[in-house]
Parts: sequence; structure tokens; C-alpha cells
Amino acid sequence: MSGAVLWDLDGTLVDSEEKHWLSWRDAMAAEGIPLTREQFLATFGLRNDAIVPRWVPDASPDKIRHIGESKEILYRQLVRQQGLEPLPGAAEWVRRLAKQGWLQAIASSAPRENVHVVLEAIGLPGCFQAIVSAEDVTHGKPDPQVFVLASERLKTPPSRCVVVEDAPAGVEAAQRGGMASIGVRRNGSLKADLVVSSLADLPADAFTRLLKANGLSG
Repeated sequence: MSGAVLWDLDGTLVDSEEKHWLSWRDAMAAEGIPLTREQFLATFGLRNDAIVPRWVPDASPDKIRHIGESKEILYRQLVRQQGLEPLPGAAEWVRRLAKQGWLQAIASSAPRENVHVVLEAIGLPGCFQAIVSAEDVTHGKPDPQVFVLASERLKTPPSRCVVVEDAPAGVEAAQRGGMASIGVRRNGSLKADLVVSSLADLPADAFTRLLKANGLSG
């Protein structure tokens, strides 16, 4: 019996950075606040309620919510209009794992509607047995809450879960949740159990090997 794979979305399954940047830039411009790409990159992957206060320190909770929702509407419009492509190896691995009997979940800081729009855009809407999104958690990564909840929804203990992430905070969250991790990072600077520059470079037995390293059979 196989275990479960918990996938981060942005930067792991899809390269959505440019569309997130454009939507944040335009949403902040509508508020009269110029945003630099460097400011955006320093927050990429965080929850909106952690991002907006960095740029609008005196924003009320309602204002934070309004700006975040405006940005997400712009983002979904861009994805629907322009599409997205899965990162190299991503779709192939999702389909391969499904055929091998692995349970799979999305565990993302993104809003649930974004997750559905992205999965439709890359042709993988039916491959996941669970989705955990921003609405489901109260703490963002590196808190392990998003991964722990995903493992619960898949009815799979953390020791049988493998997290796939592209960000240090996500890898830390996996480790704090007692889960094995695969880091996908072009510069290789992640402290995951296995680090690759592309999912296309993963060995064929990568996921099974990580479970066996925990003393479990794949």
C-alpha cells in the first residue's frame, strides 16, 4: 500500500509567479500604492492576510480582505484568459502516482477558487482526493497546519506522507509536521530530504524511497 503526496501549488506544480506579480501590482495600484517586484518577491507564497499589512500597515481587517479579494479576482482572470502550464515533470508525476495508487492532495496558501481554476487550466482537476486552501487554516507555512489537515483528510498518518514544496517555509512546515519532503528549487538551496531542480529530474522510486527511509514500505 502506498502513502500520500501533499503538493504545494504555486512554484511547485505551476510557475504562476508572473501572473501573481501582475495581479498584485494592479490591485495595489488601484489603492494608489506603487509596488516593486522586489516587494512582491519577498512575500510570494505567504497568505494574503500576512502580505497586505506589510504594504499597508494601517489597513483594517476589512481593507486587508478587500485588497486580497481584488488581487485574486485579477489573478483568476489572467489564468482564464492566458492559461498556465504545469512545470516540467509535474503533470506526469501526478498522473503516475495516481496510477500507482498514491493518495494526493493540494496543500496551498492560495484561496480555494484559485486552486480549482489552476487545476482546470493544467488539466488535473480529478487527480486529487483532497484540497486544503487558505480558507481551511488559521496559520500559514511554516506552521504545519495545512499539511496536517491534508493528511487528516486523506486519512493518512504524517509518517506516510511526502510533501512536495518549492519554498523554505513549506519545507519547514513539512518537517514540523513529521513528514518527508521533496524540494523543487532551481538553485537547490532547500533543506528537504530530497532536492531537485525540476520534478522531471526525480528518480522513478523517489517517493517510495522516502517512505522506506522512514521505516515504511511503499
